Amino acid sequence: MKLLTAAIPCYNSEAYMRHCIESLLEGGDEVEILIVDDGSTKDDTARIADEYERNYPGICRAIHQENGGHGEAVNAGLRNASGIYFKVVDSDDWVDRDSYLEILKTLREFVYRNETLDMLISNFVYEKQGARRKKVMNYRTALPKDQVFTWKDIKVFMLGQYILMHSVIYRTELLRQCGLELPRHTFYVDNIFVYQPLPHVKTMYYLDVNFYRYYIGREDQSVNETVMIGRIDQQIRVTKLMLDYYTKAKIQQWKLRYYMVRYLEIMMVISSILAIRSGTEENMAKKKELWQYVRKNDFLLFLRLRFGFLGQGMNLPGKGGRKVSVAGYKISQKFFGFN
Repeated sequence: MKLLTAAIPCYNSEAYMRHCIESLLEGGDEVEILIVDDGSTKDDTARIADEYERNYPGICRAIHQENGGHGEAVNAGLRNASGIYFKVVDSDDWVDRDSYLEILKTLREFVYRNETLDMLISNFVYEKQGARRKKVMNYRTALPKDQVFTWKDIKVFMLGQYILMHSVIYRTELLRQCGLELPRHTFYVDNIFVYQPLPHVKTMYYLDVNFYRYYIGREDQSVNETVMIGRIDQQIRVTKLMLDYYTKAKIQQWKLRYYMVRYLEIMMVISSILAIRSGTEENMAKKKELWQYVRKNDFLLFLRLRFGFLGQGMNLPGKGGRKVSVAGYKISQKFFGFN
């Protein structure tokens, strides 16, 4: 059994996947690297995956499948994972070597002590193309450092400060036990990946290192604003699934409940902002239907989302409404890193 499984979803990724894989190879034999070729047809992704499996037997494994989208590639990684812990690293991203070794050391100590850790959280860096200064998402104001903690120990999450897929390493069995299976052919499912397991997480550990390097800058990237507007239906689908997960979970721990509602708030803001910025009546109708969906399925949640600071700005007319919409947009930018 491996200490950590790193799953790399790849779709026509030959231009950058080597950098990602090489950064993960620094973990040595304790790490299993699953290179998931999600039906790539336009380049040498499949061949490169096979090359690494051949050159690093016992560490790298190539998985080839018909195209199912990012979520199905993550599903394939989870199905095939033999590691005690599970991490998704997108093929255009990479990890910092020193932080990586520190994270493996921390995970190793939990295993040696036979102590269950459900989720390890670390910082990530926005590697934005052309930016002189790198923005770091850290959790120093929100989470206790270098100790095991639970939801009751959570401090204050600032606006725009959320635990994202880049931040987390989950215990593999926890993901399986909570029934995580991401939808096929849908973008933005990384939000489901990090959100759905949260009620099942009992123990956490925050390591204040800048581990994950999140690349932003390609025009075809899923977080490019124009691309996101074109995929607004998928953004709304993901948001509805998350709303359903929250309602069904019936969360008792108030700090976890508060955090999960705040996460839903930003998802509603992103969907609403994309509809507003698209300028089309069709998308504005989709925005209205989304809010009606919340109202119909969980009226108390609707009130929390609708009359929160950001929710009001998504539904108010005039200059005041637009000002709050702009504030929501800026937070959305920080959340997703789009332009």
